[in-house]
Amino acid sequence: MMKTETADPTDLSWWQDRLVELGQFGWLLVQAAIAVLACVIVAWLLRLVIRRVVKRIVEGAKSKAKVDDTRALERSPLASVRVVQRTRTLGSILTNVVNIAMVVVALVLVASILVPNVLASLSLLTAAVGAGLGFGAQNIVKDVLNGIFIVAEDQIGIGDVVDLGLATGVVEFVSVRITHVRDVNGVLWYVRNGEITRIGNMTQGWSRVVLDLTLPKDIVIEDVESLIADTSLGLAHDPRWRSRVIGEPEVWGLESLEGETLVVRLVIKAKPTAKDDVARELRERLRAVLLTEGIDVTGIARATLEGAEGALRVRGANPPTITSELPERPTWRPRPRDEKSPTAPAGRQEGGQDEEEGADT
Repeated sequence: MMKTETADPTDLSWWQDRLVELGQFGWLLVQAAIAVLACVIVAWLLRLVIRRVVKRIVEGAKSKAKVDDTRALERSPLASVRVVQRTRTLGSILTNVVNIAMVVVALVLVASILVPNVLASLSLLTAAVGAGLGFGAQNIVKDVLNGIFIVAEDQIGIGDVVDLGLATGVVEFVSVRITHVRDVNGVLWYVRNGEITRIGNMTQGWSRVVLDLTLPKDIVIEDVESLIADTSLGLAHDPRWRSRVIGEPEVWGLESLEGETLVVRLVIKAKPTAKDDVARELRERLRAVLLTEGIDVTGIARATLEGAEGALRVRGANPPTITSELPERPTWRPRPRDEKSPTAPAGRQEGGQDEEEGADT
């Protein structure tokens, strides 16, 4: 049997050994604290760099557009708005990645300092736990990968109005795993990125306002179309509204004829954030103009084109604009036979006669 050494408080060497052990353990704690402090400093520096880069890009977009407020970028070209939204989204994603990475690094460093052999001794256990987490955390991996691709491909950005299938609203925050969407009622939806199979972004590019005017059937369509076109052009050229309208309005003409009414369709492109405002102002102006002209307005409804009709009308209406008279198509007619030689083909005799006339000329 092996005898165990008993502690003798009166022995000075025992206290010296304890002090040496405490000093070694204190030094390990200092090293661990230094490692944690280093990770905190690195994370702070990386977050500072990310914030500075994001701020510089946003300020550059503002100065280029000559505005002071980010919301005023809606009046600037679309590229500036998209750059700001994507930059802020990437900034939030990178900040989350930095925080998670630094926490993991700090934990590994502290474990390796305090217990140097713990990682090697727990390698098999770590492999088993990793395999178990690999099967159990498939959804987490799917969420993270899908979130990275969503942000990298610029599918959504902070401030976009999106339809994710599971929720519809304004994107307030995007992380590597969850997207926060606020709907019109103020409800904040947390949507896992791995569950997003389709994204309908309503604030990228341009939006289209489609209005169907229901009018009496006894009107002159050409006059009404001209009146509608002039009214919509007045809105597009109005200094208060021209920054929200994209391009020229289009009158697609008579859309349908039902009973005692007919439907004339008007289309105008607008910035996505101002689509409802443009539609509301255009309805008010059209109603006032038509009533002034004595035309009864049965209804001015907003149409939403879906399915095949929506796909075919994405490029608008392209009726023929150039009218040209085509030459009359030649037709073949049999030529009369010569009375002297009824068996000879008339075409050959006339052809010979034509050749002789051609030779004489």
